[in-house]
Amino acid sequence: MTRPSSSRLGLASAAAAILTLAGGWIGFDVLHQDSPDPTTNSSTCPLASLPREAQDTVNKVHSGGPFPHPDNDGVRFGNYEGHLPKQAKNYYREYTVSTPGVNHRGARRIVTGGDPATAPQHWYYTDNHYESFCEIPDANH
Repeated sequence: MTRPSSSRLGLASAAAAILTLAGGWIGFDVLHQDSPDPTTNSSTCPLASLPREAQDTVNKVHSGGPFPHPDNDGVRFGNYEGHLPKQAKNYYREYTVSTPGVNHRGARRIVTGGDPATAPQHWYYTDNHYESFCEIPDANH
């Protein structure tokens, strides 16, 4: 039995790293089976799996507020990054999810989709300021 040379192992490792990076760059997660849908950059996250503050924000949306940042909460979310499904211009609204220990809005948000005057049809959560989202399947309680 012959063993591969260290240069071949190094080449194989480098090729695997390049494929992983290239896949991530174009939106494929080659390391995880339960990766988000690359067309929406979202996965699902049940409400109970999110921080308590996200659950509080969902409750505030359902009750119509009050919101901690009234100039920013309930306003149109443009989806400029294109991480959520394409919709009409005023389809999405964003709401701040408080972050303990942070004295500004932080990076956490709930984004709703649909008619904000009635129960929104879609709910999304981000904890990294719109870089990625998970869809909250059970927020319409």
